[in-house]
Amino acid sequence: MTERRRRGAELERAILAAAADELTESGYEGLTMDRVAKRAGTNKNTLYRRWPNRAVLGVAAYRHLMTKAVDLPDTGELRADVLELLRGANRHWDSPEGAVLRGLMAGIGVPELLAQIQDAVSDAGSALWLTVLGRAVARGEARPEALHPRVATVPVALLRNEFLTSGRPNVPDAVLVEIVDEVYLPLVRAR
Repeated sequence: MTERRRRGAELERAILAAAADELTESGYEGLTMDRVAKRAGTNKNTLYRRWPNRAVLGVAAYRHLMTKAVDLPDTGELRADVLELLRGANRHWDSPEGAVLRGLMAGIGVPELLAQIQDAVSDAGSALWLTVLGRAVARGEARPEALHPRVATVPVALLRNEFLTSGRPNVPDAVLVEIVDEVYLPLVRAR
């Protein structure tokens, strides 16, 4: 019996899943087109037709890896929702997927690809933060003018800064509380 040949979206999903597995197991340093092709059951030419190099494939694989839905907190209070989102981001940065992201950011020196990683991280993230802030605006906990992507994502931007400046994959909870209580809530609260 011969194996059915995969094409199109099915083949692309198989390749991205293989690349995501390779990134998770071996990091960006260990990601090779050969290993991904072998794991996906295809050849390197098939990969190169879609992704010109391992950096582009690595970013696409990370996006594929991050397609899991994030549970959006809804405690009825902005402070608690923001803390839960920050704690989730903190856990993510310290997870295998976070290690993949850290490896990609360290290993890819191409500004355009780094921008794609940033887009992958912030596209979904902005929507989450805007939803949480929008609920707070509806409850009267935040002013409507604060409902802007840059304002909504201030907590996670500050958390990212902590990761980058401290070099640690996990930030103490006291820092998360400080970000929320000392910076974010005063920024968005109704006056």
